[in-house]
Amino acid sequence: MVQRLAFCIAALCVASPMWCWAGDAGSLEVTVQATGGVKATATVHFPAEPRIVQQVLTDYAHWPDLFDVRMRIAELREQNGTAYTDIRIAHSLLPGERRLICESRVLTGSGLLTELKGGDFKQYRRLWTLIPTEGGRQTSAEFELLVEIETIVPDWVIAVAMRQELEAHFRIVKDKIVARTTPGR
Repeated sequence: MVQRLAFCIAALCVASPMWCWAGDAGSLEVTVQATGGVKATATVHFPAEPRIVQQVLTDYAHWPDLFDVRMRIAELREQNGTAYTDIRIAHSLLPGERRLICESRVLTGSGLLTELKGGDFKQYRRLWTLIPTEGGRQTSAEFELLVEIETIVPDWVIAVAMRQELEAHFRIVKDKIVARTTPGR
């Protein structure tokens, strides 16, 4: 009964585009797109300057460590400021592994854009825009993600899972940033 109630509440949160994640004085909105796929937008605050946040986000070899989902890097190539990754994702909603081939590049100023190049996804675009706050000592990060997977699982189910996974992702990224900025850790 409790699991069913939690699932219903999660489904209602996804259905209501006004529901926001209040973690770290930020926001998270996850919506199913009429044209297909799921879009997430968030504002996340990190207790470090944008340069440190960018270092964590561009440590491509350790991307699997930033998520609470089983994934592995099958291939990683970096050349001319662009990273090409072939990621294999094992998700409890989907049988087997899903392949995500993408290209990531650091944006002028501060941020990171990752775009789909192949694999088992119809759409994948992730954008981090990093804005210095508190005199440059902290970061307000604008996050946008658009995902559409080749699957029979309905987008609304993907949206429920995505909300939970992004909340965990933001906490893990914050923990990695704190670990980099805390002496003796």
